[in-house]
Amino acid sequence: MSTTYIARFADQMLDALMPELPAIMLTGPRGCGKTTTAVRRAASTLRLDRPEQAEAFRTAPDAILAAQKEPVLIDEWQNVPESLGAVKRSVDSGVGGGRFLITGSVRSRLSDQGWPATGRVVPVTMYGLAQAEIEQAPDGSSTLMRLFSEAEPSPGALTGAPQLTDYLDMAVRGGFPDAIGFGDLARAAWYEGYVEQLVHHDVSELDIVRDPTAMANLVRAVAFNTAGVPSIASLSEAAQINGRTTQSYLDLLTALRIMDRLPAWGINRFNRMVKSPKYYLTDTGMAVYLAGDNRTGLLTSGTRLGRIIDTFVMAQIRPLLTVHSPRINAFHLRDANGRHEVDLVLETASGKIVGIEIKSAATVNAKDARHLAWLRDELGDTFVRGIVLHTGNMAFPLGHKLWAMPIAALWRSL
Repeated sequence: MSTTYIARFADQMLDALMPELPAIMLTGPRGCGKTTTAVRRAASTLRLDRPEQAEAFRTAPDAILAAQKEPVLIDEWQNVPESLGAVKRSVDSGVGGGRFLITGSVRSRLSDQGWPATGRVVPVTMYGLAQAEIEQAPDGSSTLMRLFSEAEPSPGALTGAPQLTDYLDMAVRGGFPDAIGFGDLARAAWYEGYVEQLVHHDVSELDIVRDPTAMANLVRAVAFNTAGVPSIASLSEAAQINGRTTQSYLDLLTALRIMDRLPAWGINRFNRMVKSPKYYLTDTGMAVYLAGDNRTGLLTSGTRLGRIIDTFVMAQIRPLLTVHSPRINAFHLRDANGRHEVDLVLETASGKIVGIEIKSAATVNAKDARHLAWLRDELGDTFVRGIVLHTGNMAFPLGHKLWAMPIAALWRSL
């Protein structure tokens, strides 16, 4: 890939927050580009993965911090956990926004050492590169505003829209900046090393991780079940650990942003709704690699193809949710007897709803929107729109408040 910096959705949040907030921590999976984004905004940098800097900071954290030109980037902060205490003291005694940027692993925050920065350090979440970031599309967060707009979309063709094989190429490539330009063999080796680092180094110091091999098995099980609703029992069986340990490991993987659990929606509004979350690996390339998939195999397996396209769409929408204000929450909906299922339910703080169905087909019709039509009829005025995202190039109405749209309309204008 080019060494030219790719603007990230997180930059929008940093632009808005740094003038007012003194300390911000960029969180997200290892390798998603946190340090690259932060260093561009820093006047000075403390790299605590370097022994000499770490030892000096450990010995005199307040003096070292005070000597830096602000904004200060504290990179790999977890190597000197006391660094957060020094930031807290400086924030408490100083004034002004944009003083500290903090990057590194979340593992120390999950340990039993305590978290000294509550109320002083504000997290901003990053994920791997979304297609809107790769293509440097205009303000991608406006996508959510368009979805919830009372104005109807415009029917027509999306010029140059990707085809199914193009979407698969995007999904197989994944979103980690370091791996995105690799060929298949190099990318597979990179992901193998990533998972090895994750389970044997990044989380091995945490007390809850007693069996790194079981953790690796669990990540693979989630990859096989990405965009699905597996039971804890089935995941436990795949990882060969008990249910309590499985739940702890899932919590950890979620905190590390390796996986995401999309909660069930509507369990208090409708009868017999499935309460289990929907599981995703946050990076499609990792999901493809760990499940042993490839382009050819995905094209011959409708189930796996659907899971990967669903996971890819979520990877485009998830970072938008982190930068939108007021907050929009995401859910899935499924009833116990399988009569009604909506892949993604977006809900604003005021209760407005957009439902999304995700299809790998290039052509769709009103039947593909039947679950959205049911949801529309159940909700009435709170239902803003139902959208069937597909791999074709046409946007067109499927009924009252129901639309078919190309997946790429999430980052390209019709």
